[in-house]
Amino acid sequence: MNKFHQAISLIDQVNAEDPIKELVAGKEIAKELLYSIRMTDKLHQFDPEASEAVQLAIRAQHIGRWKIPRSNYPMDRVGYLKWREELKIMHADKAEEILVEAGFEKETIEKTKFLIRKKQLKTDPETQTVEDVICLVFLEYYFEEFSAKHEPAKIIDILKKTWGKMSEKGHRAALKLPLSASSLKLIEEAIFS
Repeated sequence: MNKFHQAISLIDQVNAEDPIKELVAGKEIAKELLYSIRMTDKLHQFDPEASEAVQLAIRAQHIGRWKIPRSNYPMDRVGYLKWREELKIMHADKAEEILVEAGFEKETIEKTKFLIRKKQLKTDPETQTVEDVICLVFLEYYFEEFSAKHEPAKIIDILKKTWGKMSEKGHRAALKLPLSASSLKLIEEAIFS
């Protein structure tokens, strides 16, 4: 097994430990393992020529996420942002451990960590690719459930922020996703309001 496949396998082993399970096609799968597979699949559709660092960052984006629960932080914007920042650090550090174990060189390790932390969004094309894929996966797989739990005004606000983080290529891909009519309507409202 080459070092890339070894790293993917090690990331998957960690994410398979997620105690939260989702049911997909009648089978239980660890939530973060499912997320990482969806991220990789979406990356292959969105940018089939992505570098190894992008592929690794995509696969490790939520590595071990359940270990730092949102409930450990105040349920306000400041608490949310602190939680997200600590997650990015933890994800990057865990990815680094795995990439060192798999034998990657420092340059790939540092770039992967940079991408996981989403540094220089809007100026680094690879960071933008990572962000686009994150947004596309959210819209395709998690938006319906999210929107059912929140008021329309909050949903529109989140969609505006999501849309604002995406590139034009990401926007085009988002409008081609298999979304419900109600989701498309909310997205259009967010874009054009």
